[in-house]
Amino acid sequence: MTPKRTIGLPVCLIAGVGAFVAASAVTVQDAHAGDQEMVCTQHEYAMGIRYQQKSAEMDALQRQAFHLAKLKLDQKIAAHDDDANLAIITDVDETLIDNTPLLVRDMRACRDYTAWDTWSHWEKKGDPELIPGAMDFLEYADEQGVAIYYVSNRFGKNKPHTIETLNEMGMPQVSKETVKLYGKPKTERRAEVREDHTVVLLLGDSLADFHGAYDDAPLDEQRESAEEHAGKFGDKWIVLPNSTYGDWDEADLDTWDAPIKVE
Repeated sequence: MTPKRTIGLPVCLIAGVGAFVAASAVTVQDAHAGDQEMVCTQHEYAMGIRYQQKSAEMDALQRQAFHLAKLKLDQKIAAHDDDANLAIITDVDETLIDNTPLLVRDMRACRDYTAWDTWSHWEKKGDPELIPGAMDFLEYADEQGVAIYYVSNRFGKNKPHTIETLNEMGMPQVSKETVKLYGKPKTERRAEVREDHTVVLLLGDSLADFHGAYDDAPLDEQRESAEEHAGKFGDKWIVLPNSTYGDWDEADLDTWDAPIKVE
C-alpha cells in the first residue's frame, strides 16, 4: 500500500494541527468523563429510591413494621398500670411520611440531596405522602390513650410548617410540645419525654432514632451496637426500612474478586 502524503503543508504546520486536534480530543474526552462522573455519582441513588418509592416489597415491609408495632404496643399496655402515663416516640421522615419526590427531583438535576440544602424548601412547600400503615398505627395509639411524640431532625426554624404538614395529614396529638425538631440532640429530646412518661415504643428509620450509641459513630461501631441491642429490635424498637439515605450511603462495598466468566 502506498503511504498517504500531505501535499503542500509545512511539517511544522502539520505538527501544530495534529497537536491541536489531539489536545481537543483530550479536552472533549475529559469533559465527557466529568459529565459522566457527575451523572453517575447522583444516579447511584436511583435504585435505592426506586425500591423505596415503587416496590411492593417496600410497601409490605412498612405495613409489616406498623403491624408489629401495634402488637407490641398492646403487650406494653397490658404490662403497665393505668397510671403509667405511657408514650411512644417516633421519627417523621421515611418513618411516617415519604419524601422521595424531593429526592427524585434533586437526583435528576444532578444535585446531591444528602447535602440537605434543598430540604428546607421542601419542609415549607413540599407535599409528602404517608407511609403505608403509619396512620392506622398512630390512630390506634391515640385511641388507647398513649401519648405520641414526634422527634425529628427537621429544621427547628420550620417548626410551624412541619406542624402544619402533620396536621394536614391528619396525624393525632400534633402540637408545639409534642413535635420536637432539630436543635438539641435526639438523646436529649427523648430524655425530655421520659421525664413525665413511660416510653414503651420507639419508631424510626435510622438507628440514631433509638439510642445515642449510633450518633456520629463509624459504621463498624454501629454494627457492633446493633448486635448488642439485638433483643430490642422488634420489641421496643421498630425500625422502618430506608434505602435512600443514611450513614451507609458512601460505604465501600465488598466484592468477589474472581474474574467474570459467562457460561
